[in-house]
Amino acid sequence: MPISSPLHEHSHTHTSSVVEDEINQFAALAAQWWDPKGPMAPLHAMNPLRTSWVFKRLPSALFSQAAPPSLLDIGCGAGIACERFASLGFNTLGVDASQEGIKAAQTHLERYPLPPHAAPLHYICSTAEALLEEGRQFDVISALEVIEHVRDPQEFLSTLVSLTKPGGYIAISTMDRSIRSFLMAKLGAEYLLRLLPIGTHDWKKFIRPAELDQMARRAGLRLLDLKGLSYRPPQWYESHDTSVNYIALFHKP
Repeated sequence: MPISSPLHEHSHTHTSSVVEDEINQFAALAAQWWDPKGPMAPLHAMNPLRTSWVFKRLPSALFSQAAPPSLLDIGCGAGIACERFASLGFNTLGVDASQEGIKAAQTHLERYPLPPHAAPLHYICSTAEALLEEGRQFDVISALEVIEHVRDPQEFLSTLVSLTKPGGYIAISTMDRSIRSFLMAKLGAEYLLRLLPIGTHDWKKFIRPAELDQMARRAGLRLLDLKGLSYRPPQWYESHDTSVNYIALFHKP
């Protein structure tokens, strides 16, 4: 039951890496995004694992400052990861180029306010390029199930690096371009089990873990950890099997 959520980005060279079809496809799902039994069910199931994985691997010094660490969740969709990150103590900004996604995120937050201990959470309909032009930088950036939807993954990574404070962190989860991911994510999830709308994934755009590491190095990042995210009903768990879903944490020196 692999899943991928959208992205909608621009790179700082002004060659947009937004893929309009991707935005439209995920915008169409905005109304059902928060339904844990709807088309985003696998994302709901995987969310606690992904967000906790990132949180646990960051140095505790980040949280001992006077203010909570800033986190940008890029390609945030309707905010499933954002709400969890804010609850974990990150001053969170959710950014997506889909107006419908952001509207669904804001509506959910108004309807179901976060617990009193949560850090601030804001949403804007924007792009990485626009944030860069504003000179914004963050302690942590999360791009979960996003990089396989952009036009140029290398360019996208470089944009994220520019948006990260020196000494900051970038978390990326995506899917391996393997036979298993083709069988499970493409044929299984979309065609056989109908867990996801047909066309959710373009298997050719999946990224092998070694390729992601190479791209990150070229962008000036250092890999801290990389693990598989595996599914055994009814839950997701961390594993050494990176052949379908995996997550990585990088450090900007």
